[in-house]
Amino acid sequence: MSNQNLSEFDIQEAIKDVANLMGVAARTAPKSAGKDFVVLKVIYGEDVIKLAKKMISYGEEMGKKNFDRDGDNVKNSLAVLLVGIKDAASLGLDCGACGYDRCADRISHKGSEFDGPQCAFRLLDMGIAIGSAVKTAGMMNVDNRIMYRAGVVARKMGLINADFVMGIPLSVTGKSIFFDR
Repeated sequence: MSNQNLSEFDIQEAIKDVANLMGVAARTAPKSAGKDFVVLKVIYGEDVIKLAKKMISYGEEMGKKNFDRDGDNVKNSLAVLLVGIKDAASLGLDCGACGYDRCADRISHKGSEFDGPQCAFRLLDMGIAIGSAVKTAGMMNVDNRIMYRAGVVARKMGLINADFVMGIPLSVTGKSIFFDR
């Protein structure tokens, strides 16, 4: 067996496999009352570059910190898994965690970055799906980081149809690009 480096083609194929497995992990993660409102999409290549550039410009336009730093990370990534929720119905517990005492009183509205309020249990479902996805990436030794900023801009660009989104960029390098930034 040779000690040859993976070619770019092999790395891109491996990333596609890992991203698909991450999607499987997110899809099969447990959901409250067995109802699934999680939406998933993987972007590659030119879409990753467009997202990165738009993240940087959005941060500049809005005067928000760290969109440039995270945009640079996305630019240097091979893929981004987008995980969101769409039209997530309340669980019906009247728990008040969303800010309303009764689920029936929860009034959805368009926010500047995300639509809300969201049922806390549906956000937990999304969080568990994200955790399952990044666990899978970690098991495959693919560097990743959960990014609010990537989710905001991907949603604004229409890369995913969701009300609330997080992005998970994926990288394969000798040292993780997502730490010591």
